[in-house]
Amino acid sequence: MKVFITGGTGLVGSAVVAELLSHGHTVLALARSDASAQAVVQAGAEAIRGTLADLDVLRAGAAKADGVIHLAFGNDFSSAESVAANVVEETAALQALGDELIGTDKPFVTVSGTPFAPGRPSTEADELSSEGLVGGRSRAVAAVVALAAQGVRSSAVRLPRTVHNQGDGGFAGLLTQMARATGVVTYPGDGTQRWPAVHALDAAVLFRLALENAAPGTYWHAVAEEGDRVSDIAAVIGRRLNLPVKPVSIEDFGPIGQIFATDQPSSSTRTRALLSWTPTHPSLLADLENLQPNTI
Repeated sequence: MKVFITGGTGLVGSAVVAELLSHGHTVLALARSDASAQAVVQAGAEAIRGTLADLDVLRAGAAKADGVIHLAFGNDFSSAESVAANVVEETAALQALGDELIGTDKPFVTVSGTPFAPGRPSTEADELSSEGLVGGRSRAVAAVVALAAQGVRSSAVRLPRTVHNQGDGGFAGLLTQMARATGVVTYPGDGTQRWPAVHALDAAVLFRLALENAAPGTYWHAVAEEGDRVSDIAAVIGRRLNLPVKPVSIEDFGPIGQIFATDQPSSSTRTRALLSWTPTHPSLLADLENLQPNTI
């Protein structure tokens, strides 16, 4: 099928594009710059210029396709206001895409994070919180999944705290970036909180499976490891970068501090069973061994 994808040049998106192409699909990818458009074409896909704010472009892309995968999200996390603006932009984009697909029975796969379930790993049956800094994103994703009642084969793939490839990506990647900039590996809280993880190439397989096979109105978990302790993640980063490691206050991490400090293991038992998804790529701790020593 011809698939319209947003976010097709990111860590996850580029893997999804490659996965789709390798399984006989054609891809039309949103590209917000000349460089992104060039990357899309080099990957073997067709580029359509625009951003998430260009709603007419999104509608046109969806109309041309047999299915849609949405992955794009603003990358400015510098303040609560910036994150809120990202959520507002994505919400409008999802609504535009969804409106175009109503009554078509086409697949529409969107993305979110895994939910929080106190005292246990979260499952596909758990709901995302609609409160807090990114609560609006949860509501937007729920609205997409609810399009199943309006003739859209909608589903959502929930990504864990860290989606990684060659040691880069996700929350662990952010810890690495901050460490390279500051000369010390820091993490919020006592480090006992657990972050689930998945390799980007394994996540890409799940997006394809959801596009091809997911029943309408369903949630899926792209979780390979239920949860690594943050202190263990930081220890590997510190050893690989030859940098000291220390815990800091939640406030030191700004608007995402509380999210970083939350213990949030997650399960993918149902996803593996129903979509026959089996992660095969390196775990997070193994993949972090690919980090190159710090050069500060």
